[in-house]
Amino acid sequence: MTDALPLSTTTGSPDRQSTGAPPRAAGAGLFLRRWLANPLQMGSVVPSSPSLCRRIAALTRWAPGEYVVELGAGTGVLSRTLLEQGLPADRLLPVEIVPAMATHLRATLPGVPVIEGDAFDLRGALPEAARGRIGTVICGIPLVLLPLERQRRFLESVEAVAPGRGFLLYTYCITSPLPWRKLGLSARREAWTPRNFPPASVWRYAPA
Repeated sequence: MTDALPLSTTTGSPDRQSTGAPPRAAGAGLFLRRWLANPLQMGSVVPSSPSLCRRIAALTRWAPGEYVVELGAGTGVLSRTLLEQGLPADRLLPVEIVPAMATHLRATLPGVPVIEGDAFDLRGALPEAARGRIGTVICGIPLVLLPLERQRRFLESVEAVAPGRGFLLYTYCITSPLPWRKLGLSARREAWTPRNFPPASVWRYAPA
């Protein structure tokens, strides 16, 4: 199999107009409304910054025939960065549990198979063709706020579709947001950006 490459080094970046990027105000307004409705589900009052999105994209790996799964895709700011960095639209699988946001993603990300589903049941949410063929799982869900058993359920969900791959988690915690030893994980902080509000880190977790 061809070695997986970071998105920043892949070719065939789609035309920017084909990503259907919406006006920033529309996406930000939807994000704020969802945050007001359920702040614990969103984790932040504003979408991720371009700086953070570029950091995540640079850490994303995928090989020909593989998919990238984005959990908690929100209004699609990271999705658009991944597309701009060369990920084919049909290889991006954004998973969003909020119906209004899933509808927004479908309207603004042409060609991307947006999934309205639960990140804690990826076996049921993802198409069968993607299972075992995932290069990177990216998580924007505030896992730090969840009890340990719920965190374990999340790990089981990821392992069911991407065995041994682990996941990237972006977070606003200074230290690891997950008790990785208790969860049987290895952990490494891959990036930190003070240019996000609030400042953010990207952690890579994998089965130990």
